[in-house]
Amino acid sequence: MTVLAAAADLLAAGGRVVLLDVRWALGDDQGREKYLAGHLPGAVFVDLETELADPPSAASGRHPLPSLQRLQSAARRWGIRDGDAVVAYDATGGLAAARGWWLLRWGGLPDVRLLDGGLDAWRRAGGPVEPGDVVPEPGDVMLTGGGMPVLTIDEAASLPASGGVLLDARAGERYRGEVEPIDPRAGHVPGATSAPTTENLAADGTFRPPGELAERFDTLGVRPGGDVAVYCGSGVTAAHEVAALAAAGIEAALWPGSWSQWSADPARPVATAPKPG
Repeated sequence: MTVLAAAADLLAAGGRVVLLDVRWALGDDQGREKYLAGHLPGAVFVDLETELADPPSAASGRHPLPSLQRLQSAARRWGIRDGDAVVAYDATGGLAAARGWWLLRWGGLPDVRLLDGGLDAWRRAGGPVEPGDVVPEPGDVMLTGGGMPVLTIDEAASLPASGGVLLDARAGERYRGEVEPIDPRAGHVPGATSAPTTENLAADGTFRPPGELAERFDTLGVRPGGDVAVYCGSGVTAAHEVAALAAAGIEAALWPGSWSQWSADPARPVATAPKPG
């Protein structure tokens, strides 16, 4: 699976590429304003809260997956047509854009990539930016679904005991239960392994090389061909970890409900030890 698009390659690319600007961060609602101030030429703004998720609930988490029909309608608004190449980006190393990448791959689109390093890498490569809004002609893409593996809460709960690896992509202090800025309880799923998403990135915000990523995941007990799944707070940055695993040649499932779903159920146990087990 080709996951990443280099800024220099995107600048030199011929043909049609649909660009999606997915600027979002927890506690920051200024993504659209930042987009309007300057974005890749022709890029369409994607609202993570309303277009890449259903409304939040205790039963499903803060960012439940949208229905395939809702996602298809959004993709058509973004101008995506059957056969298009799509590149998603943000200004945070792909931590938000990966949600768009994952959803479109889940929806069945074969050619969806993340701009490696995002807006900063584009500017470093000499790429221009433009202000204002872009409203494309509606697309006609048909999404079939089933393109990426997904776990339910019960499947995630049983994965470590069955010999699989459940990676917690949140910051280490949230995994250890030292802080919890948004969800009902602090800690992690018993048996899960701490694997902060930010460690997938180099200092310049690009993904670490595939070999380094493979070594990183190997030290966490992940093996090619093994059962691997990822969660985070609400299934957003977990998608970034799925992308990093894919770049390293490892397929991983995403648990969309993640910690926001687990911690809202008082019957679910919580662990706070610094390591699984």
